[in-house]
Amino acid sequence: MSTSIRPADPDDAALILAFIRGLADYERLSHEVEATEKKLRGTLFPAHGQPAAECLLAFEGETPAGFALFFTNFSTFLAKPGIYLEDLFVQPAFRGRGIGKALLLHVAKLANARGCGRMEWAVLDWNQPAIDFYESLGAERKTDWTVCRLTGAALAHYA
Repeated sequence: MSTSIRPADPDDAALILAFIRGLADYERLSHEVEATEKKLRGTLFPAHGQPAAECLLAFEGETPAGFALFFTNFSTFLAKPGIYLEDLFVQPAFRGRGIGKALLLHVAKLANARGCGRMEWAVLDWNQPAIDFYESLGAERKTDWTVCRLTGAALAHYA
C-alpha cells in the first residue's frame, strides 16, 4: 500500500481527536486530554481569523495511519519564523513503515518552503525509540534547556 499525506480539514476533527487520544495513551497522559471535536474545529479551522495550528494526516491506502500537528513560532536570534511540531503520532499497527518519517519530512519541507530558520519539537526523555529516530535524521537534542509551563489554575491566576 502507498502512503499519502494531506492537510486536515474541518470534517477531520473526530479523526484528529482520535489521534490525540492515541498519542496521550502512548505518553501515559490521557488524563490531560481536554480537547473535543468542537474545540479542535474552533481552533484549527476558525470561521474568522488565523488557525492556531495546522494538521497533516497520513493514510496507508484509505486507512488513517497518523498525524502531525504544528504551528509557526519565531526565533529572535535568527529573525526568522520557525515551525514547532506539537504532535507526531503513528498508529501502532502502522509503525515501522516510514509513515512517521514521511510526516516529519513533510513538515521539514514546509519549513524550508516558508523560509523558516528552524524546526523544533519535544520528546519525552523515556521515549528512546523516538529519540533514536530523531537523531538518525540529524536532529540535535537540546539537553541544556528545560521546558517551563503555566497551565490551568496557575495560568488563570494572572487573568
